[in-house]
Amino acid sequence: MNILWSSFCTFFRIGLFTIGGGYAMIPLIEADVVDKRGWVKRDEFLDLMAIAQSCPGIFAVNMGIFIGYKLKGILGSLACALGTILPSFLIILIIALFFQQFRDNATVQSIFKGIRPAVVALIAAPTFKMGKSAKIGMTNIWIPVVGALLIWLFGVSPIYIIIIAGLGGYLYGRYIKPSDSKS
Repeated sequence: MNILWSSFCTFFRIGLFTIGGGYAMIPLIEADVVDKRGWVKRDEFLDLMAIAQSCPGIFAVNMGIFIGYKLKGILGSLACALGTILPSFLIILIIALFFQQFRDNATVQSIFKGIRPAVVALIAAPTFKMGKSAKIGMTNIWIPVVGALLIWLFGVSPIYIIIIAGLGGYLYGRYIKPSDSKS
């Protein structure tokens, strides 16, 4: 099968069956792209996630663009991005056409209330898995915890957290890490 069509279908299927947005797609993208198809190595996948989070735009689309580019350049980026975007677009279009008819329906409201906790779980699961893959342990767990608290409690912009974390990682790698390896 053509790699462009295969990558489009992969991201279309992931986009079609994922509720909860880009972060809920992480385990599905990883399972297909890393484990099943071997298009990207696990370490490379973590790097792509960090870059996709740092770039403006929709996380899942950014992941699709980067993976597609690695596979087949600009055409690969377009195929994966379109595959990621198209299901949501079509679903929202259909919902918009019929939403007024069932908006006040008690059953529909109950369904949405039931979906909310599931979405939280879909986002939490890859977060813990990503933390494990990124080798977050007892010595460095304070970094994401402090970052999350600064954003949540004090309203600090995530952009500042990313810049400070990047600067801290650079300084650690440049000045502290080399002395660790000498001992």
